[in-house]
Amino acid sequence: MNDRPQANGTDTGGSGPARDRLLGIYLNDHLAGAAAVTDRARSLAAALSETPSGPALHALARESAEDRGSLLGIMRALGVPVRRHKLALGRTAERLGRLKSNGRLVSRSPLTSLVELEALRLGVLATSDAWRTLRRLAETDGRLDARLLDGLLARAERRQAELEELCRRQVTETFARA
Repeated sequence: MNDRPQANGTDTGGSGPARDRLLGIYLNDHLAGAAAVTDRARSLAAALSETPSGPALHALARESAEDRGSLLGIMRALGVPVRRHKLALGRTAERLGRLKSNGRLVSRSPLTSLVELEALRLGVLATSDAWRTLRRLAETDGRLDARLLDGLLARAERRQAELEELCRRQVTETFARA
């Protein structure tokens, strides 16, 4: 099978240097996203630690950090180097995202928690997609542990359901105060 990119810029699939290069880009993008999700989850858990959502958010932050560690382990197993500039860009984007206006300049708005929960849902969805993609690749790449990926995917899907419930509660709380 030909592993070189085609003239139109698409990859022909299979294995080899072109596939590994694309996989490296893909995994580094997800690593940057994982760092941003972990930072956002920690920030939100701290902000809502005294609320009924606090324990679930602390667990989410811990599990997000564990996922990031799992992704780093997978990257090591695949021989994919970490691109530090992508991590820095992801963290910068996450911090800039905190500057959004939610109706208040100095204090935390009730809308902030809702928007941040929605952002976390998107991050966990992206994590699920990454695990799902890697799980498909595990069918033909012995460097990937299919059982580990199944567990990571199941946990991400559980977290999506938890975040959906937290968002429902936050919608009620946010707009009941308005």
